Amino acid sequence: MANLLVIESSPRSASVSGSVAKEYVTEWQRKHPTGKVVRRNVATSPAPFVTEQWIAAAYTPVENRTKEQKQILAVSETLIDELEAADAVVLAVPMHNFGVSAQLKAWIDQVVRVGRTFSYTAQGPQGLLDENKKVVVIVARGGAYSGESPYAFLDQQEPYLRTVLGFIGLKNVQFVYAENQARGTEAAEQGIKAGISAALALA
Repeated sequence: MANLLVIESSPRSASVSGSVAKEYVTEWQRKHPTGKVVRRNVATSPAPFVTEQWIAAAYTPVENRTKEQKQILAVSETLIDELEAADAVVLAVPMHNFGVSAQLKAWIDQVVRVGRTFSYTAQGPQGLLDENKKVVVIVARGGAYSGESPYAFLDQQEPYLRTVLGFIGLKNVQFVYAENQARGTEAAEQGIKAGISAALALA
C-alpha cells in the first residue's frame, strides 16, 4: 500500500502552500485509491526545539540512554518513523523572510539526527534515507524568485531544503512554485494556477 506523508508548515489557516498541496493530495489519492495519507501540520502542532538535553540524548548510544533521554527523543522518533514509512513526501512551505518558517525548521531539526537519518563515515556524512523516495516541495512566495528572476539570489528557501534533504539521503526532490502572492490579485491567482498545474503533473 502506497504511503504519502504531507507536512504543512504555514501558520495561516488558509495558506497558499497548503491549498496547492491539497490539490496534489487529491490527485495522488485518485491514482492510489488504497493508499494511506499521513498528515502533519507543524504550525498547529509544532515540534519542540532542540535543546542541550536533546543533543546529549541523540549522541548517547541507544543502549546507554536513560529513560529520560528516550522520552526526550520520543517526538523525534515518531517524526522520523513517519518519514521512513512514506513512499512519497509533500512539504507545503511558505517563504518566511526568504527562507522557511520557524515551525518547519523545528521539524527539520528533529528529523536530521545522527544514527537515524545520517551517519558519519570515513568518506564524510552519509544520508540513511532512501534516495529514491519522492519528495515534492510546494513553495509559496510573495514575489518571484525562481528561474531567471533577478531576485533569485534572495531565495534561501530552495537551496537550503535541497541541501538538508540531500544530507539525509533524500535526493529525488522536485519543487513546485506558487509565486507572486504579494503582487496583486491577478498575479497571485496566476501564481496559484501555475503551482496547481505543476503539482498535478507530479502527482
